Amino acid sequence: MPSETVDPEIPAAPRSQRRTAARTLRLGCVQLTDAAPLLVAEELGLFDAVGLRVTLSIETAWAALRDKLAFGALDAAQLLGPMPIALAAGLDGVRAQLTVAAGLGANGNTLTISRALAQELGRFPRPLPAAAFAAVARRRADAGKPVTFGVVFAYSSHNYLLRWWLASAGLDPDRDLRLVVVPPALCAQRLADGAIDGFCAGEPWGSHAAERGAGTIALSSGDIWPNHPEKVLAFAAGYALRDPESATACTAAVIAATRWLDEPENKAEAVHILQRRAFPELSAAAIGAAFDGTAEGFMQAAPLRFRTATLPRREQAAWWLRQMRRWGHVPANVAEATALAPWRQDIWRAAAARLREVEPPAPSPPPADMPETHR
Repeated sequence: MPSETVDPEIPAAPRSQRRTAARTLRLGCVQLTDAAPLLVAEELGLFDAVGLRVTLSIETAWAALRDKLAFGALDAAQLLGPMPIALAAGLDGVRAQLTVAAGLGANGNTLTISRALAQELGRFPRPLPAAAFAAVARRRADAGKPVTFGVVFAYSSHNYLLRWWLASAGLDPDRDLRLVVVPPALCAQRLADGAIDGFCAGEPWGSHAAERGAGTIALSSGDIWPNHPEKVLAFAAGYALRDPESATACTAAVIAATRWLDEPENKAEAVHILQRRAFPELSAAAIGAAFDGTAEGFMQAAPLRFRTATLPRREQAAWWLRQMRRWGHVPANVAEATALAPWRQDIWRAAAARLREVEPPAPSPPPADMPETHR
């Protein structure tokens, strides 16, 4: 039978009054602020309302989440935007043809640098200009002590936006710096320990590092590509074909959650949900920074947003693919049609119709592709 229509304007029923869901869906996410649509949809009973019982698995590392989705331990998950491309191309020996049914957010990452690196840079404006950073990076490289930045996963928006920013100042990320993979939840500690000089990760980890005095926020990913797509809701290979109703219902619940999240009056409750469910050891201030649109007290030009990013756009994913090709991460023999096949709008449109959700406005264009002169 068709699922109920979600009406996010009607408060969810108390847990004791919710009906038993007809289906169970195994859903995964990582400890990040932009996992909020999934956590909120479960907390507010929006999954229950569409007839889904969800078991939510919160992971600390992207590789673990990828493997669980690719090998059948999960039915759907929050994923980094470039990850479905990597799986379609079989990178790192892991291949799966996923279905991207929705976006989960735009913007939301920060580049946080150590206090020592900030002192080397001297007084700098926010966002930090790439050219100002390049001078320090070259000095370090010439001295045989290159700047080491952490990124959360090799095939991540963080990696490719950071690479674009570095290359815009004439730096070669593979020659003039060291880029290493650090799971998001470990970034602040690695920075405090001196293992890395900075990291690009989703919130709240930059704000957490700044709050504990380990570093300072230099810029946000929205400063590089305003309103760029960030995480996606992806279903395991074949799931949307086997159970299109569940996929549509889940997507509708997530869209409803993004509506709720983008209402300013819900911020305090959203922070409370995330603190209790995902970040019990972090302060409400660190978690709430992304909702406030601030980075270490500075207002961001392109802060974390949810609702306007829900429509999955293949043309945006194509930018990730071009960066992956540029840096030699996707072989030339992988066809664009194969790499971008996961992005589908039919599930989103079916879900949106149940909510009377209008199509979001066209997003900001991506940064211009630069000549491959820095490899």
